[in-house]
Amino acid sequence: MSGPDTPLSTAIPALDPQSVRLSADSLRRIDREVAKYPAAQRQSAVIAALAIAQDQVGWLPPPVMEEVAAYLEMAPVAVYEVATFYHMFQLRPPGRNKITICTNLPCALSGANVAARRLQEKLGIGFGQTTADGACTLVEGECLGACGDAPVLLVNNKQMHGLMNPDQIDALLDQLAAETKR
Repeated sequence: MSGPDTPLSTAIPALDPQSVRLSADSLRRIDREVAKYPAAQRQSAVIAALAIAQDQVGWLPPPVMEEVAAYLEMAPVAVYEVATFYHMFQLRPPGRNKITICTNLPCALSGANVAARRLQEKLGIGFGQTTADGACTLVEGECLGACGDAPVLLVNNKQMHGLMNPDQIDALLDQLAAETKR
């Protein structure tokens, strides 16, 4: 969870997807992940490499996924398969804040559907949509592994917020809006 002084928003950079290349820092971070596996199995770092690439770019345009594939010495289609399987990866530019809510059965039984409706009403969007101002994208996620804290929200794949009631959802959205304006 985030504290009161922890910024929640992360600006998605404006970019030409065809010209994006991974930075030297991102490549160093990927190398650290690759080093965790036997040399012949560098592809095992694909999830970590995609997460690092998405942290840098804000989403995963095809040229970035192709660069990850080349760097890990694997077929681009294999990288696409991983990126399309996991909900944490964005294949198109999200809003400046991505809010994921788990609506699987245990969370639904603990109020996730009510929380999801509150988010949709307050943001004026449905799942998979982005607000007109580009501030928030709302995502219906798979299990976030925190059923005991349901309803659970994940902001920008980094900060988890549990036991969210309507007032807490409103406060979180107000905080994100204030940070987006900065």
